[in-house]
Amino acid sequence: MSSLPALAPAAALALASRAEPARTRPPSLDDVARDLVRLVLAVGQHRPDYVDAYFGPPELKVEADAAGKRPAPELAAEAGRLLRAARDAKAPRAEDRRRRELLVVHLSAARAFVQALEGRRLSFDAEAKAYFGVTPPRRGLERYERIADRVAHLLPGEGTVAERYARYRERLVVPKERIEPVFRAAAAEARRRTLAHVRLPANERFTLELVTGKPWGGYNWYRGDFESLIQVNTDLPFYVDGAVNLAAHEGYPGHHVFNALHEERLARAKRWIEFTVYPLFSPASFLAEGTGNFAIEMVFPGEERTAFERDVLFPLAGLDPSEAVRNAEIRKLLEDLRGAGIETARAYLDGEMNAEEVRAWNVRYGLATPERARKSVEFIDAYRSYVVNYGYGEELVGRHVQRAGKDPEKRWAAFLELVTEPVVPARLRAPARRR
Repeated sequence: MSSLPALAPAAALALASRAEPARTRPPSLDDVARDLVRLVLAVGQHRPDYVDAYFGPPELKVEADAAGKRPAPELAAEAGRLLRAARDAKAPRAEDRRRRELLVVHLSAARAFVQALEGRRLSFDAEAKAYFGVTPPRRGLERYERIADRVAHLLPGEGTVAERYARYRERLVVPKERIEPVFRAAAAEARRRTLAHVRLPANERFTLELVTGKPWGGYNWYRGDFESLIQVNTDLPFYVDGAVNLAAHEGYPGHHVFNALHEERLARAKRWIEFTVYPLFSPASFLAEGTGNFAIEMVFPGEERTAFERDVLFPLAGLDPSEAVRNAEIRKLLEDLRGAGIETARAYLDGEMNAEEVRAWNVRYGLATPERARKSVEFIDAYRSYVVNYGYGEELVGRHVQRAGKDPEKRWAAFLELVTEPVVPARLRAPARRR
Protein backbone atom coordinates (compact mmCIF):
# COMPACT_ATOMS: atom_id res chain seq x y z
CA MET A 1 0.00 0.00 0.00
CA SER A 2 1.26 3.46 -0.86
CA SER A 3 2.53 5.68 1.92
CA LEU A 4 1.30 8.78 0.05
CA PRO A 5 -1.70 10.56 1.52
CA ALA A 6 -4.99 10.13 -0.28
CA LEU A 7 -5.41 12.72 -3.08
CA ALA A 8 -8.25 13.88 -5.21
CA PRO A 9 -8.06 12.16 -8.63
CA ALA A 10 -6.92 15.32 -10.44
CA ALA A 11 -4.15 15.98 -7.95
CA ALA A 12 -2.99 12.36 -8.11
CA LEU A 13 -2.86 12.57 -11.87
CA ALA A 14 -0.82 15.77 -11.74
CA LEU A 15 1.64 14.23 -9.29
CA ALA A 16 1.97 11.10 -11.39
CA SER A 17 2.65 13.17 -14.49
CA ARG A 18 5.47 14.96 -12.68
CA ALA A 19 6.91 11.68 -11.49
CA GLU A 20 6.86 10.07 -14.95
CA PRO A 21 6.46 12.21 -18.12
CA ALA A 22 3.51 11.11 -20.19
CA ARG A 23 4.37 9.41 -23.43
CA THR A 24 2.65 11.10 -26.36
CA ARG A 25 2.45 9.61 -29.80
CA PRO A 26 4.18 11.46 -32.65
CA PRO A 27 1.74 13.72 -34.51
CA SER A 28 0.23 12.24 -37.64
CA LEU A 29 0.29 14.02 -40.97
CA ASP A 30 -3.51 14.06 -40.89
CA ASP A 31 -3.46 15.86 -37.52
CA VAL A 32 -0.99 18.46 -38.78
CA ALA A 33 -2.94 18.93 -41.99
CA ARG A 34 -6.21 19.55 -40.16
CA ASP A 35 -4.54 22.08 -37.88
CA LEU A 36 -2.98 23.77 -40.92
CA VAL A 37 -6.47 24.24 -42.35
CA ARG A 38 -7.61 25.73 -39.03
CA LEU A 39 -4.62 28.08 -39.04
CA VAL A 40 -5.21 29.25 -42.62
CA LEU A 41 -8.88 29.97 -41.88
CA ALA A 42 -7.85 31.89 -38.75
CA VAL A 43 -5.35 34.00 -40.72
CA GLY A 44 -8.10 34.67 -43.24
CA GLN A 45 -10.00 36.53 -40.54
CA HIS A 46 -7.32 39.23 -40.82
CA ARG A 47 -7.33 39.37 -44.62
CA PRO A 48 -10.26 37.67 -46.38
CA ASP A 49 -8.53 37.20 -49.74
CA TYR A 50 -5.78 35.21 -48.00
CA VAL A 51 -8.15 32.25 -48.28
CA ASP A 52 -8.58 32.06 -52.03
CA ALA A 53 -10.74 28.93 -51.88
CA TYR A 54 -12.16 26.65 -49.19
CA PHE A 55 -14.34 23.59 -49.64
CA GLY A 56 -13.43 21.57 -46.56
CA PRO A 57 -15.50 20.66 -43.49
CA PRO A 58 -18.00 23.49 -42.83
CA GLU A 59 -17.51 23.23 -39.07
CA LEU A 60 -13.91 24.42 -39.38
CA LYS A 61 -15.06 27.59 -41.15
CA VAL A 62 -17.78 28.12 -38.54
CA GLU A 63 -15.16 27.69 -35.81
CA ALA A 64 -12.83 30.27 -37.40
CA ASP A 65 -15.64 32.78 -37.96
CA ALA A 66 -16.79 32.42 -34.36
CA ALA A 67 -13.26 33.00 -33.03
CA GLY A 68 -12.86 36.19 -35.09
CA LYS A 69 -9.47 37.88 -35.34
CA ARG A 70 -7.12 36.02 -33.06
CA PRO A 71 -3.99 38.03 -32.11
CA ALA A 72 -1.24 37.76 -34.68
CA PRO A 73 1.41 36.73 -32.10
CA GLU A 74 -0.86 33.86 -31.06
CA LEU A 75 -1.19 32.74 -34.67
CA ALA A 76 2.56 33.01 -35.21
CA ALA A 77 3.17 30.81 -32.15
CA GLU A 78 0.60 28.32 -33.45
CA ALA A 79 2.35 28.21 -36.84
CA GLY A 80 5.67 27.57 -35.10
CA ARG A 81 4.17 24.73 -33.05
CA LEU A 82 2.69 23.15 -36.16
CA LEU A 83 5.99 23.46 -38.00
CA ARG A 84 7.71 21.45 -35.28
CA ALA A 85 4.90 18.90 -35.33
CA ALA A 86 5.10 18.56 -39.12
CA ARG A 87 8.84 17.95 -39.01
CA ASP A 88 8.35 15.30 -36.30
CA ALA A 89 5.47 13.54 -38.03
CA LYS A 90 6.12 10.02 -39.22
CA ALA A 91 6.30 9.59 -42.98
CA PRO A 92 7.16 5.97 -43.79
CA ARG A 93 6.39 6.09 -47.52
CA ALA A 94 7.86 8.31 -50.23
CA GLU A 95 4.40 9.79 -50.81
CA ASP A 96 4.14 10.63 -47.12
CA ARG A 97 7.50 12.36 -47.18
CA ARG A 98 6.47 14.50 -50.14
CA ARG A 99 3.26 15.38 -48.33
CA ARG A 100 5.19 16.28 -45.17
CA GLU A 101 7.59 18.45 -47.15
CA LEU A 102 4.68 20.38 -48.62
CA LEU A 103 3.03 20.82 -45.20
CA VAL A 104 6.30 22.25 -43.87
CA VAL A 105 6.65 24.85 -46.62
CA HIS A 106 2.99 25.86 -46.30
CA LEU A 107 3.33 26.31 -42.56
CA SER A 108 6.53 28.32 -43.05
CA ALA A 109 4.70 30.58 -45.48
CA ALA A 110 1.76 31.00 -43.09
CA ARG A 111 4.09 31.96 -40.25
CA ALA A 112 5.85 34.53 -42.47
CA PHE A 113 2.50 36.03 -43.49
CA VAL A 114 1.36 36.29 -39.88
CA GLN A 115 4.64 37.99 -38.98
CA ALA A 116 3.88 40.53 -41.74
CA LEU A 117 0.54 41.17 -40.04
CA GLU A 118 2.56 42.02 -36.93
CA GLY A 119 4.41 44.68 -38.96
CA ARG A 120 7.46 42.77 -40.11
CA ARG A 121 8.53 43.84 -43.61
CA LEU A 122 10.87 41.87 -45.83
CA SER A 123 12.71 42.75 -49.00
CA PHE A 124 11.07 41.61 -52.24
CA ASP A 125 13.39 38.61 -52.58
CA ALA A 126 13.07 37.57 -48.94
CA GLU A 127 9.29 37.84 -49.07
CA ALA A 128 9.06 35.81 -52.30
CA LYS A 129 11.19 33.12 -50.69
CA ALA A 130 9.14 33.14 -47.48
CA TYR A 131 5.71 33.04 -49.12
CA PHE A 132 6.25 31.19 -52.39
CA GLY A 133 9.41 29.19 -51.82
CA VAL A 134 11.51 30.75 -54.59
CA THR A 135 13.93 33.62 -55.13
CA PRO A 136 13.76 34.92 -58.70
CA PRO A 137 17.07 35.76 -60.37
CA ARG A 138 18.03 39.42 -60.60
CA ARG A 139 18.08 40.37 -64.26
CA GLY A 140 17.87 44.14 -64.04
CA LEU A 141 15.53 46.49 -65.87
CA GLU A 142 18.17 47.42 -68.41
CA ARG A 143 17.83 44.11 -70.25
CA TYR A 144 14.14 44.84 -70.88
CA GLU A 145 14.60 48.40 -72.11
CA ARG A 146 15.74 47.21 -75.53
CA ILE A 147 12.98 44.69 -76.15
CA ALA A 148 10.24 47.10 -77.23
CA ASP A 149 12.39 48.29 -80.14
CA ARG A 150 12.13 44.84 -81.70
CA VAL A 151 8.56 45.54 -82.82
CA ALA A 152 9.25 48.97 -84.33
CA HIS A 153 9.38 47.65 -87.91
CA LEU A 154 5.93 46.07 -87.49
CA LEU A 155 4.36 49.34 -86.31
CA PRO A 156 4.52 52.02 -89.01
CA GLY A 157 3.45 55.55 -88.20
CA GLU A 158 4.49 58.58 -86.17
CA GLY A 159 5.52 58.74 -82.52
CA THR A 160 7.41 56.48 -80.13
CA VAL A 161 7.21 52.72 -80.27
CA ALA A 162 4.93 52.80 -77.22
CA GLU A 163 2.57 55.29 -78.89
CA ARG A 164 2.46 53.30 -82.12
CA TYR A 165 1.86 50.07 -80.20
CA ALA A 166 -1.00 51.65 -78.25
CA ARG A 167 -2.65 52.82 -81.47
CA TYR A 168 -2.24 49.38 -82.99
CA ARG A 169 -3.74 47.62 -79.96
CA GLU A 170 -6.85 49.81 -80.20
CA ARG A 171 -7.70 47.87 -83.36
CA LEU A 172 -7.79 44.64 -81.35
CA VAL A 173 -10.24 45.71 -78.64
CA VAL A 174 -13.34 43.52 -78.41
CA PRO A 175 -16.59 45.53 -78.12
CA LYS A 176 -18.09 45.04 -74.65
CA GLU A 177 -21.20 43.35 -75.99
CA ARG A 178 -18.99 40.70 -77.65
CA ILE A 179 -16.65 39.96 -74.73
CA GLU A 180 -18.75 37.12 -73.35
CA PRO A 181 -19.20 35.16 -76.61
CA VAL A 182 -15.53 35.63 -77.49
CA PHE A 183 -14.39 34.41 -74.08
CA ARG A 184 -16.80 31.47 -74.13
CA ALA A 185 -15.58 30.40 -77.57
CA ALA A 186 -11.97 30.45 -76.35
CA ALA A 187 -12.89 28.55 -73.19
CA ALA A 188 -14.84 25.91 -75.10
CA GLU A 189 -11.89 25.27 -77.41
CA ALA A 190 -9.40 25.21 -74.52
CA ARG A 191 -11.64 22.73 -72.70
CA ARG A 192 -11.98 20.52 -75.80
CA ARG A 193 -8.22 20.41 -76.23
CA THR A 194 -7.67 19.71 -72.52
CA LEU A 195 -10.15 16.83 -72.51
CA ALA A 196 -8.17 15.16 -75.28
CA HIS A 197 -5.40 14.56 -72.70
CA VAL A 198 -6.97 14.85 -69.22
CA ARG A 199 -9.87 13.08 -67.57
CA LEU A 200 -11.84 15.73 -65.71
CA PRO A 201 -14.65 15.22 -63.16
CA ALA A 202 -17.96 14.61 -64.93
CA ASN A 203 -19.72 17.61 -63.40
CA GLU A 204 -16.90 20.17 -63.64
CA ARG A 205 -18.16 23.59 -64.78
CA PHE A 206 -17.64 27.33 -64.50
CA THR A 207 -19.75 30.46 -64.31
CA LEU A 208 -18.62 33.63 -66.11
CA GLU A 209 -19.08 37.11 -64.64
CA LEU A 210 -18.03 40.48 -66.06
CA VAL A 211 -16.92 42.87 -63.29
CA THR A 212 -15.33 46.29 -62.71
CA GLY A 213 -13.22 47.97 -60.06
CA LYS A 214 -10.54 45.28 -59.70
CA PRO A 215 -6.71 45.52 -59.79
CA TRP A 216 -6.48 42.42 -62.01
CA GLY A 217 -7.70 41.48 -65.49
CA GLY A 218 -9.25 38.11 -64.63
CA TYR A 219 -9.77 35.89 -61.59
CA ASN A 220 -10.86 32.34 -60.83
CA TRP A 221 -12.79 31.82 -57.61
CA TYR A 222 -12.99 28.08 -56.99
CA ARG A 223 -16.20 27.16 -55.16
CA GLY A 224 -15.69 23.44 -54.62
CA ASP A 225 -17.61 20.50 -56.06
CA PHE A 226 -15.65 21.07 -59.29
CA GLU A 227 -17.15 24.52 -59.97
CA SER A 228 -15.39 27.84 -60.59
CA LEU A 229 -16.52 31.44 -60.89
CA ILE A 230 -14.38 33.15 -63.53
CA GLN A 231 -14.50 36.94 -63.46
CA VAL A 232 -13.28 39.23 -66.25
CA ASN A 233 -12.53 42.86 -65.39
CA THR A 234 -13.99 45.16 -68.06
CA ASP A 235 -12.40 48.33 -66.66
CA LEU A 236 -9.48 47.58 -68.96
CA PRO A 237 -9.75 47.07 -72.72
CA PHE A 238 -10.43 43.41 -73.53
CA TYR A 239 -8.14 42.51 -76.41
CA VAL A 240 -9.07 39.67 -78.71
CA ASP A 241 -5.88 37.73 -77.94
CA GLY A 242 -6.60 38.14 -74.24
CA ALA A 243 -9.47 35.68 -74.64
CA VAL A 244 -7.09 32.76 -75.13
CA ASN A 245 -4.88 33.98 -72.28
CA LEU A 246 -7.76 34.14 -69.80
CA ALA A 247 -9.59 31.03 -71.00
CA ALA A 248 -6.48 28.86 -70.63
CA HIS A 249 -5.05 30.54 -67.52
CA GLU A 250 -8.25 30.85 -65.49
CA GLY A 251 -9.97 27.82 -67.00
CA TYR A 252 -8.53 24.95 -69.06
CA PRO A 253 -6.02 23.59 -68.20
CA GLY A 254 -5.22 26.43 -65.78
CA HIS A 255 -6.76 27.35 -62.42
CA HIS A 256 -10.11 25.60 -62.86
CA VAL A 257 -8.43 22.30 -63.77
CA PHE A 258 -5.74 22.81 -61.10
CA ASN A 259 -8.34 23.18 -58.36
CA ALA A 260 -10.77 20.56 -59.67
CA LEU A 261 -8.07 17.90 -59.86
CA HIS A 262 -6.75 18.85 -56.43
CA GLU A 263 -10.24 18.31 -55.06
CA GLU A 264 -10.86 15.05 -56.93
CA ARG A 265 -7.48 13.33 -56.67
CA LEU A 266 -6.00 14.70 -53.43
CA ALA A 267 -8.76 16.04 -51.18
CA ARG A 268 -11.34 13.32 -52.00
CA ALA A 269 -9.42 10.27 -53.22
CA LYS A 270 -6.53 10.53 -50.70
CA ARG A 271 -8.52 12.42 -48.04
CA TRP A 272 -5.73 14.99 -47.65
CA ILE A 273 -7.62 17.80 -45.99
CA GLU A 274 -4.91 20.41 -46.65
CA PHE A 275 -5.98 20.43 -50.29
CA THR A 276 -9.44 21.72 -49.35
CA VAL A 277 -8.01 25.17 -48.63
CA TYR A 278 -5.95 27.43 -50.87
CA PRO A 279 -3.95 30.12 -49.02
CA LEU A 280 -3.13 32.77 -51.61
CA PHE A 281 0.24 33.78 -50.19
CA SER A 282 1.72 30.30 -50.27
CA PRO A 283 3.76 27.97 -52.50
CA ALA A 284 0.46 26.75 -53.99
CA SER A 285 0.25 30.04 -55.88
CA PHE A 286 3.62 29.54 -57.52
CA LEU A 287 2.41 26.27 -59.01
CA ALA A 288 -1.08 27.58 -59.77
CA GLU A 289 0.11 30.70 -61.60
CA GLY A 290 3.03 28.94 -63.26
CA THR A 291 0.82 26.17 -64.64
CA GLY A 292 -1.86 28.75 -65.44
CA ASN A 293 0.52 30.77 -67.61
CA PHE A 294 2.04 27.72 -69.27
CA ALA A 295 -1.46 26.32 -69.83
CA ILE A 296 -1.70 28.53 -72.93
CA GLU A 297 1.20 26.70 -74.57
CA MET A 298 -0.26 23.33 -73.56
CA VAL A 299 -3.56 23.82 -75.40
CA PHE A 300 -2.49 26.20 -78.18
CA PRO A 301 1.09 25.20 -79.09
CA GLY A 302 3.02 26.90 -81.87
CA GLU A 303 0.94 28.31 -84.71
CA GLU A 304 -2.28 26.67 -83.52
CA ARG A 305 -3.15 29.68 -81.41
CA THR A 306 -2.75 32.10 -84.30
CA ALA A 307 -4.94 29.93 -86.55
CA PHE A 308 -7.70 29.70 -83.93
CA GLU A 309 -7.66 33.43 -83.26
CA ARG A 310 -7.71 34.23 -86.99
CA ASP A 311 -10.42 31.76 -87.94
CA VAL A 312 -12.70 31.97 -84.88
CA LEU A 313 -12.06 34.79 -82.41
CA PHE A 314 -11.32 37.73 -84.73
CA PRO A 315 -14.52 37.18 -86.78
CA LEU A 316 -16.57 36.59 -83.61
CA ALA A 317 -15.26 39.89 -82.22
CA GLY A 318 -16.04 41.72 -85.47
CA LEU A 319 -12.35 42.42 -86.07
CA ASP A 320 -10.19 42.04 -89.18
CA PRO A 321 -8.81 38.44 -89.23
CA SER A 322 -5.87 39.52 -91.35
CA GLU A 323 -4.41 41.23 -88.26
CA ALA A 324 -4.03 37.90 -86.44
CA VAL A 325 -0.70 37.01 -88.03
CA ARG A 326 0.94 40.39 -87.42
CA ASN A 327 -0.37 40.41 -83.87
CA ALA A 328 1.17 36.96 -83.30
CA GLU A 329 4.52 38.20 -84.64
CA ILE A 330 4.46 41.16 -82.26
CA ARG A 331 3.44 38.92 -79.35
CA LYS A 332 6.36 36.59 -80.08
CA LEU A 333 8.85 39.47 -80.14
CA LEU A 334 7.55 40.79 -76.81
CA GLU A 335 7.56 37.47 -74.94
CA ASP A 336 10.76 38.36 -73.12
CA LEU A 337 9.05 41.33 -71.46
CA ARG A 338 7.28 38.94 -69.09
CA GLY A 339 10.04 39.09 -66.52
CA ALA A 340 9.95 42.88 -66.36
CA GLY A 341 7.04 42.80 -63.91
CA ILE A 342 9.26 41.12 -61.33
CA GLU A 343 11.99 43.72 -61.73
CA THR A 344 9.65 46.72 -61.44
CA ALA A 345 7.92 45.18 -58.42
CA ARG A 346 11.25 44.48 -56.76
CA ALA A 347 12.48 48.04 -57.39
CA TYR A 348 9.18 49.51 -56.14
CA LEU A 349 8.89 47.42 -52.97
CA ASP A 350 12.58 47.84 -52.13
CA GLY A 351 12.31 51.62 -52.46
CA GLU A 352 14.40 51.98 -55.62
CA MET A 353 11.50 53.37 -57.70
CA ASN A 354 8.34 55.22 -56.73
CA ALA A 355 4.87 54.57 -58.10
CA GLU A 356 5.09 57.24 -60.80
CA GLU A 357 8.45 55.93 -62.00
CA VAL A 358 7.04 52.40 -62.25
CA ARG A 359 4.02 53.63 -64.21
CA ALA A 360 6.23 55.65 -66.56
CA TRP A 361 8.58 52.69 -67.11
CA ASN A 362 5.68 50.39 -67.92
CA VAL A 363 4.33 52.84 -70.51
CA ARG A 364 7.66 53.59 -72.16
CA TYR A 365 9.33 50.18 -72.13
CA GLY A 366 6.52 47.77 -71.19
CA LEU A 367 4.24 49.24 -73.89
CA ALA A 368 1.35 49.45 -71.41
CA THR A 369 -1.45 51.98 -71.67
CA PRO A 370 -1.47 54.56 -68.85
CA GLU A 371 -4.54 52.85 -67.36
CA ARG A 372 -2.95 49.42 -67.46
CA ALA A 373 0.27 50.85 -66.00
CA ARG A 374 -1.76 52.34 -63.15
CA LYS A 375 -3.44 48.98 -62.53
CA SER A 376 -0.07 47.27 -62.40
CA VAL A 377 1.00 49.49 -59.49
CA GLU A 378 -2.34 48.88 -57.77
CA PHE A 379 -1.69 45.17 -58.10
CA ILE A 380 1.75 45.44 -56.49
CA ASP A 381 0.31 47.56 -53.68
CA ALA A 382 -2.29 44.87 -53.01
CA TYR A 383 -0.31 41.68 -53.58
CA ARG A 384 3.35 42.73 -53.25
CA SER A 385 5.77 39.97 -54.29
CA TYR A 386 2.95 37.83 -55.73
CA VAL A 387 4.04 38.87 -59.23
CA VAL A 388 6.93 36.39 -58.95
CA ASN A 389 4.46 33.57 -59.56
CA TYR A 390 3.60 34.58 -63.12
CA GLY A 391 6.73 34.99 -65.22
CA TYR A 392 9.12 32.98 -63.06
CA GLY A 393 6.47 30.37 -62.33
CA GLU A 394 5.83 29.94 -66.05
CA GLU A 395 9.56 29.73 -66.71
CA LEU A 396 10.16 26.89 -64.26
CA VAL A 397 6.98 25.03 -65.16
CA GLY A 398 7.95 25.32 -68.82
CA ARG A 399 11.37 23.85 -68.17
CA HIS A 400 9.83 20.97 -66.25
CA VAL A 401 7.45 20.16 -69.11
CA GLN A 402 10.10 20.58 -71.80
CA ARG A 403 12.40 18.12 -70.05
CA ALA A 404 9.79 15.46 -70.88
CA GLY A 405 10.70 15.82 -74.56
CA LYS A 406 8.58 16.55 -77.61
CA ASP A 407 6.02 13.78 -77.30
CA PRO A 408 2.69 15.51 -76.46
CA GLU A 409 1.50 12.80 -74.06
CA LYS A 410 4.74 12.87 -72.09
CA ARG A 411 4.52 16.66 -71.89
CA TRP A 412 0.95 16.44 -70.62
CA ALA A 413 2.01 13.85 -68.05
CA ALA A 414 4.75 16.21 -66.81
CA PHE A 415 2.30 19.10 -66.66
CA LEU A 416 -0.28 17.04 -64.75
CA GLU A 417 2.34 15.92 -62.24
CA LEU A 418 2.44 19.53 -61.03
CA VAL A 419 -1.36 19.64 -60.78
CA THR A 420 -2.12 16.29 -59.15
CA GLU A 421 0.86 15.59 -56.87
CA PRO A 422 2.30 17.31 -53.77
CA VAL A 423 5.10 19.36 -55.33
CA VAL A 424 7.35 21.89 -53.60
CA PRO A 425 8.33 24.84 -55.87
CA ALA A 426 11.98 24.57 -54.86
CA ARG A 427 12.13 21.23 -56.69
CA LEU A 428 11.48 23.04 -59.96
CA ARG A 429 14.50 25.30 -59.65
CA ALA A 430 16.93 25.23 -62.53
CA PRO A 431 19.77 27.50 -63.72
CA ALA A 432 18.55 30.71 -65.34
CA ARG A 433 18.70 30.87 -69.11
CA ARG A 434 21.63 32.73 -70.62
CA ARG A 435 20.94 35.40 -73.19
